[in-house]
Amino acid sequence: MQPNEQANVTISLNQKLARLSPSQSQCCIFHVHNKLRNINENAYEPEIVAIGPYYHGKKTLQMMEEHKLRYLQLLLKQRNDNLDRYVNAMRSLEEKARECYAEAESITLNRHEFVEMLVLDGCFIVELLRKYNMNFLRDKNDVIFKMDWMIYWLQRDLMLFENQLPFFVLCKLFDLIEVPNQHSRFIYLALNFFHDIFPGPGQIIEDNARGISSSNCMAVHLLDLIHKNWLPTSLATMNYPREELFSTIKNGEYWRLIKSATELKAAGLKFEKIEGAKSLFDINFKNGVLQIPQLTIEDRSESFFRNLLVQEQYFCGDTRLNFVTSYVKFLDCLINSPSDVEILRSCGIIDNWLGDDKVVSDIFNKIGDSIIVWYDDFHYAETFNRVNIYCNRRINGWLAKLKHNYLNSPWAVLSIFAAFVLLVLTLTQTAFGIVSYKESGYGTAAANCTV
Repeated sequence: MQPNEQANVTISLNQKLARLSPSQSQCCIFHVHNKLRNINENAYEPEIVAIGPYYHGKKTLQMMEEHKLRYLQLLLKQRNDNLDRYVNAMRSLEEKARECYAEAESITLNRHEFVEMLVLDGCFIVELLRKYNMNFLRDKNDVIFKMDWMIYWLQRDLMLFENQLPFFVLCKLFDLIEVPNQHSRFIYLALNFFHDIFPGPGQIIEDNARGISSSNCMAVHLLDLIHKNWLPTSLATMNYPREELFSTIKNGEYWRLIKSATELKAAGLKFEKIEGAKSLFDINFKNGVLQIPQLTIEDRSESFFRNLLVQEQYFCGDTRLNFVTSYVKFLDCLINSPSDVEILRSCGIIDNWLGDDKVVSDIFNKIGDSIIVWYDDFHYAETFNRVNIYCNRRINGWLAKLKHNYLNSPWAVLSIFAAFVLLVLTLTQTAFGIVSYKESGYGTAAANCTV
């Protein structure tokens, strides 16, 4: 390489190093990588509202921009407040907030535009959560609360992985709008707003709502807040000790995947909905019965699961918290076809609002694609082992086939019972006949001997 060429390479690399952000440790809002996006791009993109810089200015989302302005206007009017307070607060957080976005250099918004976005988007979110929980704050002409479908899709859009503001930005704006440092209340408002989108029961951890400040909050954005507050009843019981996994090693494996619901049923296993479950993730297997809390599937469910899966894939420092990934893998094993969905639906385990069992099976056949399941920290490892041990006992399969083929209706049971009774009576009659014959034969022989 010539000296001039070497100098040019050095200059080029120095320029790229200079543009590099100081650290990626602050990044908490990313673009979904193409491997996942290509499977179902719509699941990660907002339908009606853009939050943050990634979708800012998108033409199909402009409808909500006027509503953001109206919310800010009404907020200032109700509080007789000064807009400068909000602008100055966001200006002081602009650099820190910008560092939260991956590929920050690709964000085209200048400083003033970025601060304006933080004010409009942040105040809109805070006010939306407050109005949702307190009717008296709503304007009588508020279109958002007059049309249920808008709230329905806002709940979906505000939890998308790419459609986020840093949580400390929302906390700071909440400080200005309500009482400072009451972030436990803000968390309550947020979780209550998203309550309808949860596809099953969840365990809200109260400790997450305490002691959170704008400078050091446990959640990094709203999706992370949802993830941190939708947990198994006890993570300790779901995270099996490594030595317990070793105790079930067979053929060099810690655990193996289970079969579909149709195959498990044919092997004699039963399914049962858990009544009054505290968490969707609390799955039990006992005495041949797989007990599962009810799962509701509606239009937003796939997007909800996919964005939580991405959250776990990007923030997997503690794999014990990858419970959504484990749960989705569990369903992916159970559901291979519409007949599997039908079995779970007939037991009340799946509440299918989409109507078509094939649609549900298609969702779970694809939802696990390009998702990494951490082998050593799979939450249902012991459950899978117990299910497999049970299904490998041939007698369970034989009994299941007997019930399916011959005891599948009350009339069949009555027929078999009647045949059994008839057989017993026939055998009894035959036995009495033999006894009578022998007695009569012995009597004749005795008489002959006497003569």
